[in-house]
Amino acid sequence: MTQLDQSIDHDRPYNRVAIETAAAIHEHRLVALEQRRRAFDDEKASPSLDKLFPAFNRVPLGVALEYDRMDNQPVSDELADQAVAFGFELEHLGLTIGTVVHGIDLRPPVADEHIAFVRALLCERKVVFFRDQHLDEDSQVALGRRFGGLDAFPFGPPGENPFILEISHGRLSPGAENGWHSDVTWMEEPSLGSIAQLIDGPPVGGDTLFADSHAAFLGLTTEMQERIRYLDGINDYRIFVQPGGRNTMPDELVAQIKAAIPFGVSHPLARTHPETGKTALFLHGGFLRHESLVDRRTGESIGDLESKKIVSHLLAQHGRPEYQCRFSWQVGSIAFWDNRAVQHYAASDYWPHKRTLRRVTVSGDRPYFDAEADARTAPRT
Repeated sequence: MTQLDQSIDHDRPYNRVAIETAAAIHEHRLVALEQRRRAFDDEKASPSLDKLFPAFNRVPLGVALEYDRMDNQPVSDELADQAVAFGFELEHLGLTIGTVVHGIDLRPPVADEHIAFVRALLCERKVVFFRDQHLDEDSQVALGRRFGGLDAFPFGPPGENPFILEISHGRLSPGAENGWHSDVTWMEEPSLGSIAQLIDGPPVGGDTLFADSHAAFLGLTTEMQERIRYLDGINDYRIFVQPGGRNTMPDELVAQIKAAIPFGVSHPLARTHPETGKTALFLHGGFLRHESLVDRRTGESIGDLESKKIVSHLLAQHGRPEYQCRFSWQVGSIAFWDNRAVQHYAASDYWPHKRTLRRVTVSGDRPYFDAEADARTAPRT
């Protein structure tokens, strides 16, 4: 731009006002920042995170609070030292969530201390990933059993091993798991987690995104946190048995399934992690009955309108990028995610190509909310 062009732009009435206004605001901000620094220096204390982050945008605060609760480091010193001792390399995908473990072999037999390391890392990082494993079905099932009992899945195609769920999409079956969710909340005891391996993948696309349910809870307003701490909702598997579409079942089979598997179970929206004690936002929009929220302290419904309003607000939280990490699969890659601490989203961006995952589900326990654990593990600032 020539000097003449700059002069013309400067002389425009709007630009003269805009430039003068920007300078005045900047000077005011510098003064305010210096005042804040002096105040914190006078207090001889670090600034409160609540003061640093604006009340109208708590999403970054949710991440900051969770990271602060992690001692402002991706993993504990103990796990970092163990990784070095085992010869593992840790690649962190997000500030508070998601770590790829390089250098570990998950083929049987896996050493007990390596299994203990993976479990501890799962609790700290919520989802862990592995490359170049290429486990057969029985080996993948054997790996899952090292972390607990296994749950078969009644609504999907099994592999040769009945504890393998094959999730396969291609030209005639586009991917349909592209919504944020925690697995199998329709179960009385939803799974601890899932161990999935890519068997066949598209040339591009097909990533899975994971979101930190602990940070998502902390990112809610304090009023909303308090509101949902004591709310339960009813979950069921109606999307698998409702009429319509290619999976329509005869009425007799639906009745048989409902007689064998409870249809409608109550779970808290704010769930205590049984191993860490931290509170997580816990719901699945497809399984939760949006009008079903009940205050467990009184046993009374909060009403359809408020129930749906709260659910709608909560379902939007995991979609915020600040809470997320993204994993790009390769054949032989494995992801192990903690359903008690994350939600996930399988991007459906690879049609007409094929994508096949094999999944093993590790048994969990009944979700609950523990107010004492919630207070004990609350962020320090």
